[in-house]
Amino acid sequence: MIGLLLAQAVAAAAPAEGAIAYPPAFFAAQHPANAAEMLARVPGFILDTGSDARGFEGSAGNVLVDGRRPASKTDNLQQILERIPAAKVARIEVVRGGAPGVDMQGKAVLANVVLKGESGLRGQVEAEGFDAGDGRHFGALKFQASGGGARNWEVSGLMGRGFSGLLGQGVGRSGTSAGPGASVRIDTEDDGPLRQFTGAYEQPVASGKLRLNTFIYNDRVKFEEDDVDTVTGAVSAYDEINPNSTRELGANFSRTLSSRTRLELVGLWQRNGFGVTGVSSGPDGREVFDVDRITRETIARAVVKQTWTPAFAIELGAEAARNRLRSASSFQADGVDVPLPAANVGVRERRAEAFAKASWRIAPAWSLDGQIRYERSTIAAAGDVQLEKTLSYVKPRLVITWSPSAAAQVRLRGEREVGQLDFDSFVARGSLNSATGVTAGNPDLEPERAWVAEAAFEQRFWERGALVLTATHAEVQGVVDRGPVFTPAGAFDRPANIGDGSRDTLRLELTAPLDRLGLRRGLLKGFIVRRWSEVDDPTTATSRRISGQRPVEWEVKVTQDLPARNLTWGVELYGGYQQTYYRFNATDTFKLDPFLMTYVEWRPRPDVQVRVEWENITQRGYRQSTTTFSGVRDAEGRGPAALSDRNFHFGQIVYARVRKTFGG
Repeated sequence: MIGLLLAQAVAAAAPAEGAIAYPPAFFAAQHPANAAEMLARVPGFILDTGSDARGFEGSAGNVLVDGRRPASKTDNLQQILERIPAAKVARIEVVRGGAPGVDMQGKAVLANVVLKGESGLRGQVEAEGFDAGDGRHFGALKFQASGGGARNWEVSGLMGRGFSGLLGQGVGRSGTSAGPGASVRIDTEDDGPLRQFTGAYEQPVASGKLRLNTFIYNDRVKFEEDDVDTVTGAVSAYDEINPNSTRELGANFSRTLSSRTRLELVGLWQRNGFGVTGVSSGPDGREVFDVDRITRETIARAVVKQTWTPAFAIELGAEAARNRLRSASSFQADGVDVPLPAANVGVRERRAEAFAKASWRIAPAWSLDGQIRYERSTIAAAGDVQLEKTLSYVKPRLVITWSPSAAAQVRLRGEREVGQLDFDSFVARGSLNSATGVTAGNPDLEPERAWVAEAAFEQRFWERGALVLTATHAEVQGVVDRGPVFTPAGAFDRPANIGDGSRDTLRLELTAPLDRLGLRRGLLKGFIVRRWSEVDDPTTATSRRISGQRPVEWEVKVTQDLPARNLTWGVELYGGYQQTYYRFNATDTFKLDPFLMTYVEWRPRPDVQVRVEWENITQRGYRQSTTTFSGVRDAEGRGPAALSDRNFHFGQIVYARVRKTFGG
């Protein structure tokens, strides 16, 4: 047993072939507190926390810990990294394009956080508080601790009260084709308690290593809104309560079978509860929408990794998953029940996936990373909708990487991507405080499929700088968008497959040290993304953008480290977004304005950190605009229409945090 653990420790001491290693000395000037703060300073790396897709294989983020993916889907990757003390990190390895023996998780760039094998107690406690700018104050207490040697343990907890900081106070206007309508003053407020606990335990078992983890989360957010007519003084009110809960248990077992072969087993169980009780009341009547929804998922996964040579490795694996959804929805208007399509639905899914992956470093400047995955799932719906269907897809992927120099790299990717049916799309939903209203469910959806081609160029410079330009084109089959369904109770909007389309993306990322520009120990980090898409509208039969796509997003962050004063300051500017959804009788546009924040971090002692943030300095606006037509929407939007325009501005926020670390 001791010999095996020593062999594993020696293997962990050498960076992966083709990886760039960043030791603690690279981050020394910033005095990072945890692995998340270290990764934020890695040139050309932007954290991807993964997705909430069902199954384990397709939901990964772009960070490994000691070469393994955390056996959790619910515990946010950002939070996992924040719980790893910087003193425990031996180095961070960044793999671009692929490397033998490294599962890239379907990502072009992957980071591996390699931990030290030291034992001993480490941890931190935090107290944080918010001044929301509207007279409300919020706070939270956090703790985390870890320790052990051959047997390791970790615990963390959070208890506090939170808020969204999105809507705030605003004004609303309505009108029709005949002229302007009422103007209202909007007062909103949302907040609620939240609790979170995580735990993990790891020890040697059967000549391998077993890690167990758990995650528990609860919140209960209450949203209140009053719309006051500026002329008559009439009040329309909307109140909503959202209880949410999550429970998760995970296990990861890994064992070295030989000097070249490694086995990894993963088991995962989770349960998520979601509820909405929304009540809208005013001069026009009273409406009530209620949802009670529970999802469960159980996953079993096995992977064998074989390193044939230092330049060639393969991976074979399979996973099985069982998913269940139970959702009950109801809608009342003035005390009268209004039937909804797919209001009460139970969904069961049996999913199986097998995959083979290979990484080959052909030459020092060339490498290939490829995989082929076969997915098969059977989905059965019961309740208001009765159906059963089986779906199967083959998903190949190939990445070619060329490094003409130590500082430059070109990556080419070809892949067939298959989306996943969102169980939320199967059931009815409601938004009674907006013009969207109630939308129906559609259990008969098909997942989107796309052939994707991507090219990326990366140039590193000035030791800490990197420029990455990525262009992506996707030919999409079965675009999931919006369409109508007609029932005896009326016509409703719902998710629907509306035909084939395309998506294009151009992304520029920049990390630039600012020493040569006069700001010593300064760093600029930012990105800009431009998106295009096209699909034929099922209502107007004309070409338009795919619903929900954000044409432009960007952000810029500037930081400066002042180690002589134990200070770090930063300024962050976020570009906001705009997105439009197209319904058969309406269009909904949501726009978030750019906003600015700044912060200062001070370390009065090596084990104490004080951070103060001045957030939302620009008091960002958030606008919701809906144009609703009396009939179906036509290509030019002609005909009688009603406009609802709601514009919110949230105030400035002051945030303060005191963190005390212990154990090094």
